[in-house]
Amino acid sequence: MAFGRTSLGSSAAGGGRALGGGGQRPLSDINVTPLVDVMLVLLVIFIITAPLMASSIRLDLPKTDAGQPLEAPKFVSIVIDAKGAIFLDDAPVDDAQLATGLDKAAVASRDTEVQLRADESVPYGRVVQVMGAANKAGLSRIGFVTQPSAAGAEQQPAR
Repeated sequence: MAFGRTSLGSSAAGGGRALGGGGQRPLSDINVTPLVDVMLVLLVIFIITAPLMASSIRLDLPKTDAGQPLEAPKFVSIVIDAKGAIFLDDAPVDDAQLATGLDKAAVASRDTEVQLRADESVPYGRVVQVMGAANKAGLSRIGFVTQPSAAGAEQQPAR
């Protein structure tokens, strides 16, 4: 027949391709081998990782209010502008008021962080004075707030 196939894969009426007959009809079956391979790999991954996702030891943990991460970390913001003026939480202060404000922050919590923003033209000695006042008040966590440069990646030295 014209639509049948022989064991050699050619149509019965036209002979083989070498003889100039008609070619094979395309198969309309979907090749599911890649799909099965992917599914088996995923199955193996899930079988291996499923026991790791759940703890094998069941516990009834005690409940406490201590150490709850409900409170945001406390910080004090100190700004030193280009003229050397000091601002504590955006309020202008002198050296005595700065020491008093830092003492109050340290009494409230010893874990209070000092976020120091200083203009790049401020002398190093002025920055060290402010750091000394924070340290004297008992605040040892000091973070320096900076801005990333536009060409920061280009200015890094080669190693």
